[in-house]
Amino acid sequence: MMSEEEKQVKSYSEASTTSSVEIQNWIQAQDLLKKKLIKEDELEGEVDDLKYIGGVDISFLKEDSSVACGTLVVMDLQTLQVVYDDFSLVTVQVPYVPGFLAFREAPVILELLERMKNRSPHLYPQLMMVDGNGILHPRGFGLASHLGVLANLPTIGIGKNLHHVDGLTQSSVRQLLSEGKNNDSIITLKGISGCIWGVAMRSTVDSLKPIYVSIGHRISLDTAIRIVKITCKYRVPEPIRQADIRSREYLRKFQMGTLERATS
Repeated sequence: MMSEEEKQVKSYSEASTTSSVEIQNWIQAQDLLKKKLIKEDELEGEVDDLKYIGGVDISFLKEDSSVACGTLVVMDLQTLQVVYDDFSLVTVQVPYVPGFLAFREAPVILELLERMKNRSPHLYPQLMMVDGNGILHPRGFGLASHLGVLANLPTIGIGKNLHHVDGLTQSSVRQLLSEGKNNDSIITLKGISGCIWGVAMRSTVDSLKPIYVSIGHRISLDTAIRIVKITCKYRVPEPIRQADIRSREYLRKFQMGTLERATS
């Protein structure tokens, strides 16, 4: 994945190639999908009943950011062992535009989910963890929410950087965390409007930087926090970490010309 700084630099040039009409269409699509957003638990039973949890990540070639590898992993929640793994190498035509990441990445992930339904429906995830924000987003509808609504799956958004929305800033949140008494401290992300956007969480004892957890779709914030705690061996929840490791490795093999499976 590109760093946040690289994304910002690239967004300035790429956004200029995206027409205002196209962006307006994206805004309308977001608004329509957002009406279907559910911010409470609609899981298959209780958290303790969950068996399969998915994680998704998309990595891009540094040399050519139109070449991407989307990866889906599914893990057994009890053992945190990977039980399913699939990837798709694609050429992405949609540029990165801040606030509209879902229109660039969601189609790749939705294709992987659809393929899994046909290949291994018995392992299909009951919940997805997404490397991207949910409602913690300038328009309140990030990649995790977008995917959740379109796939009709409970989703949790996991951000590595904080969107500066509603008066929230990364520096102030990190300062509050540094003053916390416990290494696993959690700071509620409450904006100046009074809206609760999610939480900043120092997920493990060794984590110096927080992750930002938000509702994606069909899940409450309390339940999302509980599942993140269960799945964190390191800073990032294991389903996303494993998807990230694999997507980077597939791209490395692609560059070396040793990737065995046909690309899509």
